[in-house]
Amino acid sequence: MRPIIKVENLGKRYRIGKRETYRTIRDSITRTAMAPWRGLRSRLAGGQSHATANQIWALSDVSFEVMPGEVLGVIGRNGAGKSTLLKVLSRITEPTTGRVELYGRVGSLLEVGTGFHPELTGRENIQLSGAIMGMRRAEIVRKFDQIVAFAEIDQFVDTPVKRYSSGMYVRLAFAVAAHLDPEILLVDEVLAVGDAAFQKKCLGKMSDVAREGRTVIFVSHNTASIEALCSACLMFKGGRLEARGAPLDILSRYVAAGAELGSGERSLAQHPGRRSHCVATMTQVQLLSGHAAPAAVVRMGGPLEIRVSYAASSPLRPVLGAIVKTSYGAPVFCTSDRFCEQLIFCNPLARGTVVCTIEKIPLMPGIYVIDLYLGDANGDFDVIDEATSFEVLAADVTGSGRLPPASLGPVHCDAHLRLIDE
Repeated sequence: MRPIIKVENLGKRYRIGKRETYRTIRDSITRTAMAPWRGLRSRLAGGQSHATANQIWALSDVSFEVMPGEVLGVIGRNGAGKSTLLKVLSRITEPTTGRVELYGRVGSLLEVGTGFHPELTGRENIQLSGAIMGMRRAEIVRKFDQIVAFAEIDQFVDTPVKRYSSGMYVRLAFAVAAHLDPEILLVDEVLAVGDAAFQKKCLGKMSDVAREGRTVIFVSHNTASIEALCSACLMFKGGRLEARGAPLDILSRYVAAGAELGSGERSLAQHPGRRSHCVATMTQVQLLSGHAAPAAVVRMGGPLEIRVSYAASSPLRPVLGAIVKTSYGAPVFCTSDRFCEQLIFCNPLARGTVVCTIEKIPLMPGIYVIDLYLGDANGDFDVIDEATSFEVLAADVTGSGRLPPASLGPVHCDAHLRLIDE
């Protein structure tokens, strides 16, 4: 079977800094004639030319193939090159090097505001988008009612889209991209714009598109959606394709790569968050989550191990407490062996490491900080506010690819519902 998308040695270079000024024909001829001498002068000077120094490669040597009917997820940190890739695939921008082969009609939804003329009405933009994709008028008319119903803009279909709210705009944009029967659907991080009901509807529609045998490339930071929707996944880093494979394998690698941004290991000896009256006893904290090396990243529902090393002037039976707080400083939960006295009867040690294990972290995606308390049976004598921090990444813990809105709270409760027939 022939790939529906084939990317070979793709590269995209951008100029940064000062915008290049317009030149006359005479200037261009003179510049071309002088180019060999400028290159020689640069080499003799032993440095890069000014033009090369002011360029950046958003994509570099990217190659992959996508088969018909495949749902391909694309993940990576901000600036990794994901959106640039989709812009090249959708022909919005031309590649600097390499080539892209597309065998089918392409529908794309890259960002709010792309593809619509603000002065035209919703009806006119639907017709225009279909015409641009090469559809016959009869095809557009047949799909028109479905698009309007999906976008929920019945009352405003004859209103210029410049008067739409961002929610109305993105609903219509997604509806057009998904309903005009493209063989290839390109979707950039747009589901974050809509509300929870819209996100659920979009995910359902993307699943329908995939079941119909069409190809989807889905860029998202929502790892739960990637896990639920995609049959394969690409991971980008610094404009390069780092890995391709099954979603779970790539997402695990993505989480592990997050440890490079924050190692999950921090010295506490001179920590600025230590309270003034405290005796400096805690020396180091490590966070682990299913990996051999410390990592400041944990997936929803995954394990979190907090290891706190201490060095005291005399032997003690250590009592450790940890308060997990949101990035705004609101406490979420506390754990301490002071309440269960697990270590009270151990042999006193002047040096050691206390390990606190949370088997399934009950948190929604986001950044969290940890306050640490260390003491003995008589009380705490070393307290460090915001001793360390970690990030919780979304995961498909419900099996539906959807999560409650973050506005409903930082805690995820794994509840089970049942109906009692009266």
